[in-house]
Amino acid sequence: MNFNSITPHEAKLKLENYCAYQERCHLDVQKKLRELNVFQNDADEIIVHLINHNYLNEERFACSFARGKNRIKHWGKVRIVNELKSRHISQTNINRALKEIDQQDYHQGFDALSERHWQSIREPNPLKKRKKFCDFLLRKGYESDLIYEKVKSLEADS
Repeated sequence: MNFNSITPHEAKLKLENYCAYQERCHLDVQKKLRELNVFQNDADEIIVHLINHNYLNEERFACSFARGKNRIKHWGKVRIVNELKSRHISQTNINRALKEIDQQDYHQGFDALSERHWQSIREPNPLKKRKKFCDFLLRKGYESDLIYEKVKSLEADS
């Protein structure tokens, strides 16, 4: 018997607060339940309770995640999709989340970020500058065709 585990009722209250504070995915909640040493059958009941009482909603999590990461951290769609997949979010919810990102804002954010980064690179060799620029935006998760179009236009302006 595991004496470090808390009662199912206490765990339920902790998880309600955990989910109310910020949107969570099922993987986050399962991880938290393991940290609290909750038995598996109790954990399953708690997850069902959280879903039924609208504390836990994967679609809402995915949409919030995509909007926030794009707006605040300036992530591209590729990185957002990969992060959502790593959290075991369904493809349907990923597609809905990507629709939450306003295309005009996405492109304006990309343009601002890319122009700011281009200006910040202090590299005399144009090939190295191009590589640093492209690598940065690929890490941010932007689509390669967008990046290569932008680098061509920025090189032409220089």
